Amino acid sequence: MSESIKTIKEQLKTISQLDDPVLELYRKDPRKGVQQALLSFENRIQKERLLREKYETMSCFELEGHEKGYEWIAGIDEVGRGPLAGPVVSAAVILPKNVVIYGLNDSKQLSEKKRETLYEQIQEKAVSIGLGIIGEETIDEVNIYEASKLAMCEAVNKLTTTPDYLLIDAMTLDLPIPQKKLIKGDARSISIAAASIIAKVFRDRLMRDYDQQYPGYGFAHNAGYGTKEHLLGLEKQGLTPIHRKSFAPVKQYLG
Repeated sequence: MSESIKTIKEQLKTISQLDDPVLELYRKDPRKGVQQALLSFENRIQKERLLREKYETMSCFELEGHEKGYEWIAGIDEVGRGPLAGPVVSAAVILPKNVVIYGLNDSKQLSEKKRETLYEQIQEKAVSIGLGIIGEETIDEVNIYEASKLAMCEAVNKLTTTPDYLLIDAMTLDLPIPQKKLIKGDARSISIAAASIIAKVFRDRLMRDYDQQYPGYGFAHNAGYGTKEHLLGLEKQGLTPIHRKSFAPVKQYLG
């Protein structure tokens, strides 16, 4: 008597190689349910393979740093340059050698659910995480580019383990630590990607809190960016204390 389709599906969950001998038996099974289960299995294995390959590719800068003798490599990224309200937030993340957190990527390319899942994994596995938060007053005073650099430096200084090498997304910092600037680093380095996710999730949660404090602008949905709902809120209610007064179109609502 042949195995039930349910039993075969459970068996497929335990297989991790496309050349497993038992698969040949299942491929000869004429039942449609078995063939659909095999297709789902092969898709899963392919997806897992691509995740592993991408992760290995994105680990190259960390491996390069370790080969040069650096022990504590911090990836650094920021979020929140473009919004009309709220702070710019940076994160610095030191991951241990040989860590595995599949799926790390530029936070903007991930769903909210995936970001939240990865956020918890990073929190659990990281050697150290530092956050830098620069508010709207400083942003207005020094400009958003300089504020982003300040946030990054603050994040590095908040690390409980002192880094000896920095991987930074598209920036060079005035810090006495060897560093490498990577254009689009959040999609090229696991450490920078981890920092991108930490900063994004933290800032999104902060803006949801601000939405409770300052309703009517859609901060929970737009994170302070200039959406239609946000601009309508500005028109109807004026500025809040967290608006960036140096940014257009916020400027026009200054009293």
